[in-house]
Amino acid sequence: MTIPAATQVTTPTRRPAIHRAWWVALVILGALVAAAGFRSSTGALLEPLESEFGWSRATTSGAVTANLVIYGLTAPFAAALMERFGLRRVVCLALVLVALGSGLTTVMTAPWQLWLLWGVFVGVGAGAMALVLGAVVANRWFVESRRSLVTGVFSAAGAAGQLVFLPGIAALATGPGWRWSALVVTGAALLLVPLVLLVVRDRPADLGLRPLGAHPGEPLDEPATRHTGSQVGPGRLAVRTLRESTRSRTFWILVGTFWICGWSTNGLIGTHFIPAAHDHGMPETTAAGLLALIGVFDLVGTIASGWLTDKVDPRLLLCGYYGVRGLSLLFVPALLGPDIHPNLFIFIVFYGLDWVATVPPTIALCRRHFGVARSGVVFGWVFASHMVGAGVAASYAGWVRQSTGDYFTAWLTAGGLCLFAALACLAISRSPERGSWSSEGEDAEVGAVA
Repeated sequence: MTIPAATQVTTPTRRPAIHRAWWVALVILGALVAAAGFRSSTGALLEPLESEFGWSRATTSGAVTANLVIYGLTAPFAAALMERFGLRRVVCLALVLVALGSGLTTVMTAPWQLWLLWGVFVGVGAGAMALVLGAVVANRWFVESRRSLVTGVFSAAGAAGQLVFLPGIAALATGPGWRWSALVVTGAALLLVPLVLLVVRDRPADLGLRPLGAHPGEPLDEPATRHTGSQVGPGRLAVRTLRESTRSRTFWILVGTFWICGWSTNGLIGTHFIPAAHDHGMPETTAAGLLALIGVFDLVGTIASGWLTDKVDPRLLLCGYYGVRGLSLLFVPALLGPDIHPNLFIFIVFYGLDWVATVPPTIALCRRHFGVARSGVVFGWVFASHMVGAGVAASYAGWVRQSTGDYFTAWLTAGGLCLFAALACLAISRSPERGSWSSEGEDAEVGAVA
């Protein structure tokens, strides 16, 4: 007997309640938090290390500089490695390097070992899980209309690492000892390795899925997210992308302003806020709590910045972010003291909201001017300048403190640089600069992003 068509029942295709992209994003967020945890702990460990080993501020600041510079320079090559070998392999290896670099500090006895472990092991490992990782995941697993918000969430992971780890690290350093804080980060990094292996896949198409937000009729894998040079060596891909990008004025403005961003965040505040506050009589644990509070407000500010980037011209956002940051830094010398007063708390709130709010609009400008496929590696080079700037600032501020006895000049320098960056952002062109880089078939895609 034939069942009438009107009464036939078809079983609908079951779709997962939660798209796999969210699970991948959650695990990657955890990896970014773990990487940020040890990197942000260096400010809380400077004085304990100097007290135990008799090392100078210049020595410990130099190790932080090595960490920040190597961390940044690893990023573009890590993006290229992800294109060649996949997300899972690169992230797992990076987590193991962070665990080794953190754990082996507990048995070090000489400054060169600090430079090796903080600089090379943790620098390379954390650099492979830098904001470039978040940009690559957002590009592959989410459609264009959601990428800025997602990168905002990933950018906030650094603040979350600061929030989760820093107060505990400071408490352990002043209590049982700084070695306990290093072991906490080691354990957290190792625990994430099986999660990455279980959950993360390189692309949605590997599971027969489309990027989150894609229409059912669209291809499983968006062609624009595949770099045309993904079959070449990672080093050659990174260098070639750099060579092509340097033809663009926008690239140099992004590099310069992000260099200043690193100077004013990781290099100065992240490394020297705790010892600077301690110079004014504030207990280290209290200063660490304030730095963690910056992380709390950064979670709000960076996610909001990602949402705004989808709706507002990113050039104007960057101008506002750098301008507010520069003005706030000029007032820091008058705010620090033994106690927390309302004006200092206001600074913490505003600086927290602005801490890495610059990341989503910077990534958006990389996509707009260089195409989705190249944007991961291009942002890797821009991010490298961020960490080089941070490294220079860490040593510069340490030298200022050792030479003059305080950080006054360091605060003023950072404030002036940020105000300059605010003006420079207005010189970025609104549309992609045609002819300044090899399109290799991406003209239509870039035009759509613009």
